Amino acid sequence: MIRLVKGILALVALVMVSTQPVLAAEHVDLLLVLSSDVSRSVDHPKFLLQREGYAAAISDPLVMEAIKSGPHQRIAVCFVEWSGFGAQKLVIDWTMIDSPGAARKFGDQLLELPRAFADRTSISGGIEFAATQLERAPFQGSRRTIDVSGDGTNNSGREVTAARDEALSKGVTINGLVILSERPLSWNAEHTNPPGGLEKYYQDNVIGGPGAFVLVAENFNSFGRAIIKKMIAEIALHSAAPHTVTR
Repeated sequence: MIRLVKGILALVALVMVSTQPVLAAEHVDLLLVLSSDVSRSVDHPKFLLQREGYAAAISDPLVMEAIKSGPHQRIAVCFVEWSGFGAQKLVIDWTMIDSPGAARKFGDQLLELPRAFADRTSISGGIEFAATQLERAPFQGSRRTIDVSGDGTNNSGREVTAARDEALSKGVTINGLVILSERPLSWNAEHTNPPGGLEKYYQDNVIGGPGAFVLVAENFNSFGRAIIKKMIAEIALHSAAPHTVTR
């Protein structure tokens, strides 16, 4: 009898769970993964400039104006850092940005968290990891974008073009922010200064999707200005993206 009662109670619980209304995911105008290179060519001062650039950009008034230009007036953002093969980390999980307060909170959190890695450079691994975050996002967005920033070529993991093409096949747009190095690395000059330049490398191998583009920060000090310009172009519905390349 006890077993029968327990069985009935379990069945009732199962029915109650199965009949609970499924809440629809909240809609946003854009799902944006900020994907930051923290490989060993990025020294500590450069790392801080990247973090500070992203933190300032997300709460910049012009970026907030771009967010408010969309029909839902909100976007969802997560922040990941990547380095060599298997070295990727979700630094800040999906966060809705719908007000200056939410943007400032995201930026403050970004400034407080420790650096994830300092290994080789697997842009392909960074793209794969970012694409996984888009698949698990708790929000619905008609546009899905991966924002890759880096200062060197892919030198770890699988071919970057394979990871790029796989993401593009899922309707994801990949944009790039290239951070130029004033002096080539003594131990691998072509990593940060490949033939034809790093901007061309990103155009040929990294970015893709409707309206995809690359922006260039001529040095790490100009990164903050470049990321604000880039985020506005990504967020605003009708913005004209510079250096547009579509695959």
